[in-house]
Amino acid sequence: MDANVSMLAKPAVTSWRPGLAPLGWATAAALLALLPTLVDSPAHLNLLILMLMAAQLGVAWNILGGYAGQVSFGHAAFFGIGAYASTLLGLQFGVNAWLGAALGALAAAGLSVAIGWPCFRLKGHYFAMATIAVAEIAQVLFTNWDCAGAAVGLTIPMQQQGLRVLVFASKAPYYYLALGLLLLSLAAAWAIERSRLGYYFRAIKDEPDAARSLGVSLTRYKLVALAISSALAALGGSLYAQKELYIDPGSVLHTGLSIKMALVAILGGVGTLFGPVLGAVALTGIEEGTRAAFGGSGRGTDLIVYGAIIVAIAVFQPNGVVGWWRGWRARRAARSGSPS
Repeated sequence: MDANVSMLAKPAVTSWRPGLAPLGWATAAALLALLPTLVDSPAHLNLLILMLMAAQLGVAWNILGGYAGQVSFGHAAFFGIGAYASTLLGLQFGVNAWLGAALGALAAAGLSVAIGWPCFRLKGHYFAMATIAVAEIAQVLFTNWDCAGAAVGLTIPMQQQGLRVLVFASKAPYYYLALGLLLLSLAAAWAIERSRLGYYFRAIKDEPDAARSLGVSLTRYKLVALAISSALAALGGSLYAQKELYIDPGSVLHTGLSIKMALVAILGGVGTLFGPVLGAVALTGIEEGTRAAFGGSGRGTDLIVYGAIIVAIAVFQPNGVVGWWRGWRARRAARSGSPS
């Protein structure tokens, strides 16, 4: 059965990674490590952190939406659970920030399985609508939950600082934390791509009926994809809470955040390893540029930008940046190989 599933899924492999030699990878790694020392402006360093965090969330979403083909617009619920779990455990019980983040990821994975079991009975846009409803319900619940700060939110104190509590006075430590979490998420996606699990995900995405006929449990493997994706999104939420030192339902549970996670992967190229990273760089740059240009008068501009990008991608380049790059290389190779 596994061999048949592999043959079924192989044509759908859409992974892409830059063609760098080992020296190129080493140079890129050194540059990423040294980047905070080369950036003088805290605002510019914060922009880099936001790009890394958006890329990590895009990679997390891509495991479910890109590899397994299950489009979710409710991932903000898992992001918010990670943020609230680590923050509440730290404030109420003095739990270590690292342990709080891990417990938040486990809570998000467990909740995702409970939610996914009935939701995966729905198909296509009905599933996407159900995920939006889940995120909206989570936002309403936390807005009215007094123990979680309700609409006022929660503030993380700065009395203690350091790695144990993940509270720092400067931006540089958050850069390295965001980079480490992105690398962890990329490693998980890379491992999935090359495993039997990745073949199952791609078979479910491209040929669900054929996969079912070969004995693949669609619901089981969709739940696995959702659990992994939601756990990584929750880790991103925990990091966000520690960086901002303040969370409320509007900042960690709003629908726009769910759309952004999906759009990062779609813009870069769904089902590809580095597509969400490229999408995060482009989208975050556009976001921060419009915010700087319009300031407070541009409230809601991000949603306009999201909508415009979605329309542009759907019309001109459905495969995202990676798809455009592949097409350009194919056309260039065809021209160079054609007889004069």
